[in-house]
Amino acid sequence: MNTKGSITKLNKGFGIYHDSIIKAPIEKVFRAVSEPEHLVNWWPLKCTGTPELGAEYNLYFSPEYNWYGKVNDLVPNRKFYIKMTKSDLDWDSTTFGFDMAEDNGNVSLSFSHRDWPQCNSHYRTASFCWAMLLKGLKDYLEKEIILPFEERS
Repeated sequence: MNTKGSITKLNKGFGIYHDSIIKAPIEKVFRAVSEPEHLVNWWPLKCTGTPELGAEYNLYFSPEYNWYGKVNDLVPNRKFYIKMTKSDLDWDSTTFGFDMAEDNGNVSLSFSHRDWPQCNSHYRTASFCWAMLLKGLKDYLEKEIILPFEERS
């Protein structure tokens, strides 16, 4: 996997960044990061939402991790971002999302999760988990591998 990760302090807080090259059509990558029926194949246990600006997403991991966010930036086949609205204290101030561009038949995917209030253990764990989850996204798109939810980081 061609992945580079970094942690950066921004004016509003801390950010997590990961880049990857995915060997799949851009439309397929966009669907995988924005449509609930694909998100559940690499991230949450259950998911509802519509890839439309202002739409609410429910990201369900367990009864205590039943989170919500709203789509706050979207350009089909180019970018998709969700601002968290109901989650845990650290995530509530954050926005995560994906920028993508076609690159010689592949997709250059740039992931960010911005505005973390602190560089605490939860933030550092989330950075690691995002790297693992994005590897799962890559495997899902390139090899059609779906890792069972219980085995996802």
